[in-house]
Amino acid sequence: MIVNQASLKGLDIAYSTAFNQAFAGVKDTHDKFATTVPSSTGETNYTWLGQMPGMREWIGERTIQNISAYDYSIKNKNFESTISIPRNAIEDDQYGQYSTVFAAHGEEAARHPNILCYEVLKNGFSEKCFDGKTFFAEDHPSGKDGKAKASNLSKKKFSETEYEKARKAIMMLTGDKGQSLGLVPDLLVVSPANEKAARLVLEADQINGTTNVLKGTAELLVAPELADKENCWFLLCTNRFLKPIIFQDRKKAKLTALIKDDDDNVFMRNEFIWGVDARYNAGYGFWQMAYGSTGAEA
Repeated sequence: MIVNQASLKGLDIAYSTAFNQAFAGVKDTHDKFATTVPSSTGETNYTWLGQMPGMREWIGERTIQNISAYDYSIKNKNFESTISIPRNAIEDDQYGQYSTVFAAHGEEAARHPNILCYEVLKNGFSEKCFDGKTFFAEDHPSGKDGKAKASNLSKKKFSETEYEKARKAIMMLTGDKGQSLGLVPDLLVVSPANEKAARLVLEADQINGTTNVLKGTAELLVAPELADKENCWFLLCTNRFLKPIIFQDRKKAKLTALIKDDDDNVFMRNEFIWGVDARYNAGYGFWQMAYGSTGAEA
């Protein structure tokens, strides 16, 4: 190929097309448990995370309820990935093989928010949420005036008994006025190692000869992203306006090219560069909508 700006522009269009098509074709699962929140600044504060005011019968004047304020924020992070192609490879007509590389690049860029959200979920045993406790903790302030303590943490391996315990823990939660939060968990997330046990609880008609009353009480999500924490499992409530995990989106992934003759990489190193950059992060929503277990104990 004769390398000039016209031919390079054509290559850029071809590579961008391969990238964008692969990007659009990725089907992620993090949107099942993470709410995407647009961001317009470097850091977004979620001071409103806490007990939201409920409705009451209007008798006399309005009762003004203050939304609990917490010092919790998510700071956006920059992410990038860069590819360089030697000028000689293009001149020697080897440019065609790079379309596959750009397609793979597009897939990885699209999958990264998914990976990030699963990492945040797995790190909930050590990372803090809005109330200053780890997202999965044994002593979250709860109940009337926050004077009671509630646990959304377990160390037990997945089983029918532990699933029932987790389900009850979420459904029994009450707000700061003592009223039920009305939460019903609807998503069970497990690693491939726990798939069989989870399907038995959620899909079997009978367990050990007894009618399985827990059948169909949640959707099952078997996540390869949990392979490195194979004993971990999570029961989540995802049917409210805000899901347990927040994906904060500041800038979507974009492919940019440095292919002009006066670009430093072209002039100094005789190579063309394509780079992807994005800006976002993930954090925690309401702990009340999640129950997690490390699965470390039998």
